[in-house]
Amino acid sequence: TIEVTAAKTITLAESGSVFILKAAVGVQINLPSLTAGFNCRFITGLAFSANNWTIVSTTNVIQGVANVDGDSLPAVNENTISFSATAESLGDYVEIKCDGTNFYVSGSGMAAGSILFTAP
Repeated sequence: TIEVTAAKTITLAESGSVFILKAAVGVQINLPSLTAGFNCRFITGLAFSANNWTIVSTTNVIQGVANVDGDSLPAVNENTISFSATAESLGDYVEIKCDGTNFYVSGSGMAAGSILFTAP
């Protein structure tokens, strides 16, 4: 388990890690290059009052779905996962797995808008 309190670039050596997001202000986390077998989990571990926490891929290869406030939120060819600074709850999470071509995401957010998937 790794507590994240500042901007970070995830390394391939950190595959299998659980990252606890613990800062009052959200920051950007960069995913590593696409590599088969890479996986990790991000969990909201502290309420944050400003700026979304973002998890970013360099390309639009985030696919999957999260359960957000009881609804399915699809991710199709996205590059950013956001935990919203206005709707996050402790324990909201996303899990990422990679097959070398895409990052596959699943997760759960308690409140509407707590997790967002976007592409530029």
